[in-house]
Amino acid sequence: MHMPQLGLGTFRLQGQQAIDSVRNGLELGYRHIDTAQIYGNEEEVGRALANAKVARGEVFVTTKIWTENLDSERLAASLKESLRKLRLEQVDLTLIHWPSPGKAVPVAESMQALLAAREAGHTKAIGISNFPVALMREAIDAVGAHNIATNQVELHPYLQNRTVAAFARDAGIHVTAYMPLAYGKVMDDKVIGAIAARLQATPAQMTLAWLLAKGYAVIPSSTKRANLASNLDATALVLAPQDLAAIDALDRGERLVSPEFAPEWD
Repeated sequence: MHMPQLGLGTFRLQGQQAIDSVRNGLELGYRHIDTAQIYGNEEEVGRALANAKVARGEVFVTTKIWTENLDSERLAASLKESLRKLRLEQVDLTLIHWPSPGKAVPVAESMQALLAAREAGHTKAIGISNFPVALMREAIDAVGAHNIATNQVELHPYLQNRTVAAFARDAGIHVTAYMPLAYGKVMDDKVIGAIAARLQATPAQMTLAWLLAKGYAVIPSSTKRANLASNLDATALVLAPQDLAAIDALDRGERLVSPEFAPEWD
């Protein structure tokens, strides 16, 4: 699986806004688009992909299975519906969006159903999202770490999720960072701002470059073409060890996404 390290997230983007963001992103050079069933924008993402002057094989598309579709009877059908909305015969990566609330559906059942969907040709790769270490172990026991392409988790300077990231690394599972700019909080951070000013970059670019330097995939989103272009430029930035360490020191365990049905976090 070749997943471009910097992708375009579509969380909270609706209607024409979602279409425009994906269209602008593809025109600017993004080749990794991330959506999900619960985002309610798969059709808009599909329309933007269909109208783009980019070959299907050049774009990496991720979607995620919502919690109500995690049992073996519903998962495949829900993925086929996602494919219909996305106007695709196959997605590149399908994730379990959240572990089943209250463990109503065993992790093993969902992972095996997802693996079956891959074997049926509906997705090239499979993975997980919002899985703490205990549930990562269950997923590995169910299908093997080699079949889990990534664990997509909240990860930014204020929540560095080090326990999960270290476990994933040791297991050979890639980490994708969502909410990388902490809802924009990094823009006002004095430490990040000082580094950015010295390197003639933006705080967003600094944060993305820090995450990329750690080997994570990142999926920031924006409705503004200028911000999409600016974020893409983060791939050219190289941070000195002392700059990486300064941002490392900002970790304060500040989780921004934790719904009532969230698992027990590490």
